[in-house]
Amino acid sequence: MTKTELVQQMAKDAGISKAAANKALDSFVDSVKKALKKKDGGITLVGFGTFSKVRRKARTGRNPQTGEEIKIKARNAVKFKPGKALKDAI
Repeated sequence: MTKTELVQQMAKDAGISKAAANKALDSFVDSVKKALKKKDGGITLVGFGTFSKVRRKARTGRNPQTGEEIKIKARNAVKFKPGKALKDAI
């Protein structure tokens, strides 16, 4: 499902315009980004799941084409753990 399809479905389900649904989706995405930027950032949506920030350590990897070792820098990543209701729905 693309963002456009999601906006159309949200508008249909909520009985609102596509523009309003798009604003709501953009607001949700921005809120998740802001929450994850915080030091111990995370968002829990009961029944849906939890977005959390994890720190990936620096490590050495291997270039699959040449076999040469490369250094991969440490970075932050986003982790999503689905909630029980979402797991059961799937």
